[in-house]
Amino acid sequence: MKRFYQLRPATVNTTLAAIDHFYSFLGLGQAKIKREDLPQLAPRALAVEEQKQFIRVIASCKAKQQAIGLLLLYTGIRVGECAALDMDDVSVRQRKGQIVIRDGKNSNYRTVPLNAVAREALEKWLELRKAKYKKNASGAVFLNPQGKRISTAGIDLMIRTIGRKAGLDLSAHVLRHTCLTNLVRQKNDLVVVAELAGHKRLETTRRYSLPAARDRELAMEGLLGET
Repeated sequence: MKRFYQLRPATVNTTLAAIDHFYSFLGLGQAKIKREDLPQLAPRALAVEEQKQFIRVIASCKAKQQAIGLLLLYTGIRVGECAALDMDDVSVRQRKGQIVIRDGKNSNYRTVPLNAVAREALEKWLELRKAKYKKNASGAVFLNPQGKRISTAGIDLMIRTIGRKAGLDLSAHVLRHTCLTNLVRQKNDLVVVAELAGHKRLETTRRYSLPAARDRELAMEGLLGET
């Protein structure tokens, strides 16, 4: 049947899940049908050239956009964690800095160091924030035009807009995946990466060591150089 309709494994599994729900609704329990094996690929991340394009475009953006975009790219924090940052959660000095995630996924607490690029972008925004929102501002790091905490939807829309300017299919989650993929592929210890990412299980972090679709394409193209 799947050959006749030319269905992909993910489509087959989605259909089977719908059948399971229907059977459960009828009180018959789940249908005993084996799921299709799905190809194991790494989460979608920006390729090196795409990262360069993103950085080129964000350099021309406003200070808040730069700070949020580069923070997501260079810390790998989740969009909700970014929106939840308070001023007390940020420590920025000339050669050192970090952010504190007080209530991450599964209520995990962690600290994430800031590299030089993220520190510079964040300092630039904090100076502007101080001048622009002198009174009646929320204690949040990132504010909307009304001086209230920016929402996760607001951050994601901002990143998608920057992505369109850069010609990229982008989201805040893709920037997180990109950061973690870079950390893993630079041969950092998986335990360290898991701590930075706020992963409870090391197996979640290992997914970033899996090949991406582009890796498979490059592997096959590389055969041409061997003939």
